[in-house]
Parts: sequence; structure tokens; C-alpha cells
Amino acid sequence: VQLQASGGGLVQAGGSLRLSCVASGRTVSNSAMAWFRQVPGKERMFLAAISSSRSTNYRDSVKGRFTISRDNAKNTVSLQMNDLKPEDTAVYYCAAKTGAPLSGSKLYHSWGQGTQVTVSS
Repeated sequence: VQLQASGGGLVQAGGSLRLSCVASGRTVSNSAMAWFRQVPGKERMFLAAISSSRSTNYRDSVKGRFTISRDNAKNTVSLQMNDLKPEDTAVYYCAAKTGAPLSGSKLYHSWGQGTQVTVSS
């Protein structure tokens, strides 16, 4: 499966962005989907994941600000990000795996190319 992330950009602190990830090649309706982010020199960080049955798993630091959702008919997963902070600046990646919506990046077998999010203060 190929994943294509989009929706990144430059936003002021306190603003919102909605990231989207479209899957192609096969359906991901039975896959867990997740969002990660990465800044230079650091490991990729788990943010949120959603199972095929729409159960969710969030990193504590983004609970209440980020919301993950999916549209199986469109083969997409989205990440709504509100109240963005400068420390949210990173490249954001979507990913897919079979089974449960877990947080370990090494468990995910398919990755999108990343979309840059920059939050100015």
C-alpha cells in the first residue's frame, strides 16, 4: 500500500491544521492507521492511532488537541490539530499496520512521505 500525506503548512501558534493521508494500492479499512512526527536529530514520535473499528490511541501530550479519524470509503485517515504550539513543528508521517493501533513505530509496515508542519510563535 502507498500512503500520501498532505495538509501541512505554516500556521501561527494557537491555530489549527488538518492533515490527510490517502492510501492507494489496496484498501486500508482493515488496517490500523497512525500519525507520527519527527524533528531533525530525534526519533520518530507516535502521536495517535486508530483501529479498523475506530478505537483510538493517543500520546498523552496531544490528547484534547489532536483528533484522529478515518474514512474507509475514501481510504483516508486524518489528523485534526488544534491549539498548535511551536513545539509541534515537525515533519508529520502517516503509517499503516495490521492489528491493533499501537504506538511503536517499528510495528508499522507502510509509511507516507511526510508533510511539514511549522508553527510560528
